[in-house]
Amino acid sequence: MQYPLYKILAATLALSLGIVQGAQAGEVSAAVAANFTAPMQEIVAEFEKDTGHKAVPSFGSTGQLYTQIKNGAPFGVFLAADDATPAKLEQEGGTVAGSRFTYAIGTLVLWSAKEGLVDNKGEVLKKGDFAHISVADPVKAPYGTAAVEALKKLGVFDALSAKIVTGNNIAQAHQFVSTGNAELGFVALSQVFKAGKLTGGSAWIVPENLYEPILQDAVLLTNAKDNEAAVALLKYLREPKAAAIIKSYGYQLK
Repeated sequence: MQYPLYKILAATLALSLGIVQGAQAGEVSAAVAANFTAPMQEIVAEFEKDTGHKAVPSFGSTGQLYTQIKNGAPFGVFLAADDATPAKLEQEGGTVAGSRFTYAIGTLVLWSAKEGLVDNKGEVLKKGDFAHISVADPVKAPYGTAAVEALKKLGVFDALSAKIVTGNNIAQAHQFVSTGNAELGFVALSQVFKAGKLTGGSAWIVPENLYEPILQDAVLLTNAKDNEAAVALLKYLREPKAAAIIKSYGYQLK
């Protein structure tokens, strides 16, 4: 069976384009702070669709991810829950100079899966009518550090310390509350907020003057300086489509 010459040429061209596109597409592993799980999943889907590159995110506390990076984990980019940890990596020579930037500014919220438990002024903390309050590990997780700061500034840390249950990261702190193991807890607004409204339960957005700003920085790691997918992902985080996703989860942009 013979095929017309134009069909053969068209097939050859399509194959060639596919090979070129495949050669250009790359893959990057990303270390991502747990509070950014939901927006990152959305961003990755759009990134892959728009660029052809593949991104594989791994989520955890900033402290845990830092340790993994120092131990040689093959991450190409690091999206932390603070600005101090990427800056530390930068000072240690583990990042590409000039690549660090703030991709989001986080918001701390006191949340309960129960309607009406958390009032809009956080008075529930002073009343103490609960058995357990969940907080992310303040040593490993910046949101946990912020929570402890807030409790101390409110003057209730000592009174509530025996009721605190500590999650390894902000995802586990949220899980303790969502499963009822703790009646309430400090989580990231992004975990309970979408498209301008609370997704369930009751919450108090902690005033910004009660904790240091949660500047979340991203950085390109040294081993990925020639990784086109890694460079493209960091660029994509600063583009309008990613910015809209980030803002939809209650983050602010710098």
